[in-house]
Amino acid sequence: MLISEFARATGLTSDTVRFYVRLGLLRPCIGAKGGRLAYQVFSESDVSAAKLIRLSQAAGLSLKEIAAFGGERRAGRMTPERRMEIVSAQIEKLEGKAAELSAMANYLRAKRDWLANGKDGMQPEPGFVRTEGRSRIAADRG
Repeated sequence: MLISEFARATGLTSDTVRFYVRLGLLRPCIGAKGGRLAYQVFSESDVSAAKLIRLSQAAGLSLKEIAAFGGERRAGRMTPERRMEIVSAQIEKLEGKAAELSAMANYLRAKRDWLANGKDGMQPEPGFVRTEGRSRIAADRG
């Protein structure tokens, strides 16, 4: 399939597909048509790869990391142990992000409640708390 059909099949824009090709994330075959600028021909395997790229991004991997992991896989260095290492690291990152989002939601709920009660001065404004040497958002009221 040509780039426009591939873009429709993956939900990506043609510009995004071209960007992924430039980064080496996708490796379409070069077709016979097109003269000096031969057409890129994408396969169902490329569709799967594009979906995996998007899923990996949603899981918090950068395109640079995705490209590096793809290079490891193509070089035959992607062992089951390495896969486990990558997945475990992403779980840890996502759990950290989930904790940050939960703390932010709690802060915003406390702020909303404080604002709804008219900021009458009886309750201090919700603020930040300091944990593990870092400031984080929380529903700290003191």
